[in-house]
Amino acid sequence: MKLFQIEEPEGGPADPEAPGAAVGIDAGGARVEVACSVGGNALVLEDREGFERPLPVPPLAGDILVWQELFEGARIRAERALARPVTHAVIVLAATPDGGASERLLQAADRAGLVVLRLLRADELPGPNPALAAAVLAEDLAPRPELGDRTGRSSCRR
Repeated sequence: MKLFQIEEPEGGPADPEAPGAAVGIDAGGARVEVACSVGGNALVLEDREGFERPLPVPPLAGDILVWQELFEGARIRAERALARPVTHAVIVLAATPDGGASERLLQAADRAGLVVLRLLRADELPGPNPALAAAVLAEDLAPRPELGDRTGRSSCRR
């Protein structure tokens, strides 16, 4: 029997504590859309074949566990599509949440492993596709560790 080792191109990550990608999550419609941007060019991320998972958007007043499951599903979709961890997001909603709903959404995202960079309404973003606009904003808001910013944010650059 022969054994072989598989490594990442250019070796593994330089810092295992480095933050993951930042994405845009549009939860303003009936189903969630997740997008990522590189250099201002955004793309909606789809589930891989065989791993399709519908992500219906719950009511804004919905339970924190339902929102956590939704954000986990969005994060997993992005991680599978990008083949890297996702840790930050700009989240788009259909309406502005009240203080209690906003706090629940932030807690749900945190429990799902996401740091929320911004929580917005779809009409606060330019263009016809809120997920794409949110992804571009996420890329802009995400600090760059390679520039000495160690706040734990990164774009979706591979």
